[in-house]
Amino acid sequence: MPKKTTFTDKMMQLPLFLLLFGVSALSMFVPAAYGAVADRHETSQAFFYAGLLGTLAFALISVAHAGRAPRHGALGPLLSLFSAFVFLPVFFAIPFVEALPTTRFYNAYFEMVSALTTTGATLFDDPTRLGPALHLWRAQVGWMGGLLMWVAAVAILAPLNLGGFEVTAQAEPGRRETGLYETAPLNPRRRIWRAAQMLAPLYGGLTLLLWVLLVFAGQDPFGALCHAMSVMATSGISASGGVEGASVGLVGEIIMAMFMLFALSRLTFSSDTMTASQGGLRTDPEFRIGLSIVVIVPAILFARHFIGAFELESEDTILGALAALWGSLFTVLSFMSTTGFVSEYWSETQSWSGLGTPGLILMGLALVGGGVATTAGGVKLLRVFALYRNAMREMEQLVHPNSVSGAGVAGRRLQSGGAFIAWIFFMLFALSFAAVTLALTLVGVTFEEALVLSIAMLSTTGPLTEVGGQEPIVLMSLGDSAKAILAGAMVLGRLETLAIIALLTPDLWRS
Repeated sequence: MPKKTTFTDKMMQLPLFLLLFGVSALSMFVPAAYGAVADRHETSQAFFYAGLLGTLAFALISVAHAGRAPRHGALGPLLSLFSAFVFLPVFFAIPFVEALPTTRFYNAYFEMVSALTTTGATLFDDPTRLGPALHLWRAQVGWMGGLLMWVAAVAILAPLNLGGFEVTAQAEPGRRETGLYETAPLNPRRRIWRAAQMLAPLYGGLTLLLWVLLVFAGQDPFGALCHAMSVMATSGISASGGVEGASVGLVGEIIMAMFMLFALSRLTFSSDTMTASQGGLRTDPEFRIGLSIVVIVPAILFARHFIGAFELESEDTILGALAALWGSLFTVLSFMSTTGFVSEYWSETQSWSGLGTPGLILMGLALVGGGVATTAGGVKLLRVFALYRNAMREMEQLVHPNSVSGAGVAGRRLQSGGAFIAWIFFMLFALSFAAVTLALTLVGVTFEEALVLSIAMLSTTGPLTEVGGQEPIVLMSLGDSAKAILAGAMVLGRLETLAIIALLTPDLWRS
C-alpha cells in the first residue's frame, strides 16, 4: 500500500526560496494587525494587501510546482539562502515604501537588506520619521533573519562545512564530510524542516521571555518587544534610536546582557552540531574566550578611564566609577555579539574620565564577532581560537622542538588543518574589507568613513556607523552607488566569503 503523502511532504517538495517567500508573506499580517489596532489604517492596508498578494502568489506558484520531482544539488540550499538575502528584501520593501511614500524604493530596499542580514544600519537617523508599524516591521524582519541563520547553520552550512564549521571538519569547505550525515535524511528540505521544528519554538520562547522581563523592568511594551527581537537576532534595531534613548535602566541592560550571551556560543541554546564539546559550556573554547574578552577589555577601558580621571583630579564618587564600568561592560558585550547597542551609562564612562570614545576598540570587537552558528557576525570566536591554539603550539615548539601536542577536550574540536583554514578565512576577510573600502572611496566616500562603513557592514554591526568614528555617519547622505556597495557588503558579511566562493565554483555543482 503506497504511503500517504502528508501536507508537510508536499511543502518539502517546493523550492526553499519559495517556502521562505511564503513565510515572509504571512509575516506581513503581523504589522498589518498592529497598524489596525494602533489606528494606523493606511500603514495597515499597505502591509495587509502586500501580504495578501504575496500569499496568493505563493499559492499559485506552489500549485504550478505540484507533482514536479525536486532537484537537490549539493549547493542548492546555499543558493536559496543567498537568493533570500538578495531578493526577499525587494518584497519586504513594497509595504515599507507604501507606508512611507516620502522615501524611495531604493532606500526601502537598503533598509530591508540591513534588517534581514541583522546588520541594523538605518538610513533614518530620526526615529520619529517612521511609524510604530514600520519600526515593528524592521525589528521583525531582523528577527526572522536571525532565526533563518539559526536554522541554516545546522541544516545548510554545517553539511557543507561552511560558516565556521570548516575549522572542525575533515572535508574541504563546500563539500560534505564522509560519514557525518549518513543517518540524516538525504533530502535537504527535510533536514531544514527538522531544524526549524527544533529551533523555532526555542527562539520564539527566548524572545517572549526577554520581552516579558524587559516590560517588568519598566520599559514600554512596544519598545521592549523591538529590543527583545533585536537582542535575540543581534540586529541592533531600536524604535527609539538605541538603548540610551529608551530609558531601559540598569536592570533592563543587565537582562539584555544575559540574553546577548546566546551569541557567544551555539552551546548556550543547542548541541545539534559537530562543534559541540563533551564538557558543555565549561570547556567550550568559544564561550570561554568570549567571556574573557568581555571581562578583560572593560577592565582595560576602566583602567584607561580611571587613569584619565585621576589625572584630571575627578571628584566623582564610587557610584560614578561603577556606572562607568558597567557602561564599558555592556557595550563591549553588545559589540562583540555584533548587536551594537550602546549602554545608557556609556556617556558616563566618557564624562567620568574626560577621554574620547574608543571607537577603534569597538570596531575590533565587532570584527572578532560571536560564536559559530549563532546570529552574531564577524570572523567568529572559533576561528580566533584556532589561530590562538596554533600560535601557542608554535611558541611551545620554539622551546621544546621535539614535543608532541597533547590535545584536550577543546583541542579535539579542531581538525589538523583548522588553523590553516582559519588563516585563509582571515585573509579573505581582509581582502573583502580592502575591496569594499576601495570601492567606497572610488564613489566619493572619505577614507575614514569608508573604513568604518566597511567594518560595520562586513561584521553586520550597523550601529558602528554612529559610534565608530569621530562623528556619526549619515547614511542617507551617501550616493546610490555607495548604498549598493554597502548592501552587497552586508550580504557578503552575513554569508561569509567562503560560502560565496563555494557558490562560484562550477565543479561543486556536479558533486
